[in-house]
Amino acid sequence: MTNSTLILILTVVIAAILVLWFGYMSRRRAQLKAHFGPEYDRTVKDVGNPRKAEALLDARAKRVSRYSIRSLSPEEHQRFLAAWTDVQARFVDDPAGAVAAADVLVADLMEARGYPTTDFDHRAEDVSVDHPAVVPHYREAHEIAVRHARAGVATEDLRQAIVHYRALFDDLLDVRQPVRKLA
Repeated sequence: MTNSTLILILTVVIAAILVLWFGYMSRRRAQLKAHFGPEYDRTVKDVGNPRKAEALLDARAKRVSRYSIRSLSPEEHQRFLAAWTDVQARFVDDPAGAVAAADVLVADLMEARGYPTTDFDHRAEDVSVDHPAVVPHYREAHEIAVRHARAGVATEDLRQAIVHYRALFDDLLDVRQPVRKLA
């Protein structure tokens, strides 16, 4: 075998490896975008680099896959529904208190399902793996609550926070196990 033949074979092999690698990375990026939706875009924007953001999202999915996420029992489901009804009723007389209660209730529901209840950012990251469509609601509700704690916000903003918390609450209350498509 001549040197030129060997170089040609090595070039073809390297090119094939590169094509396969780029194909894999492209499919993986598409999977992450499809799974995480707006959370993918937010993470890329925050990190400033798609590869680093994808590595973070992969790590997040692996971390959450180790949690023992469970369905709620029918009794727990009813208890949380009743607690949410109380939060909504409280809004009439105490909008700010209702928002604070909604935040606590959502955190309690997350804990009941098996998510660790650490700081807000960690909770939002964790819930984004199984509930990516509603995590923007959680972030928005929290942001309104933080703004209210700093300087107060209008009652309409507090109402919007309740609506956002409700979106996550409803998704978490679903008694089915999350379907994880990421590995």
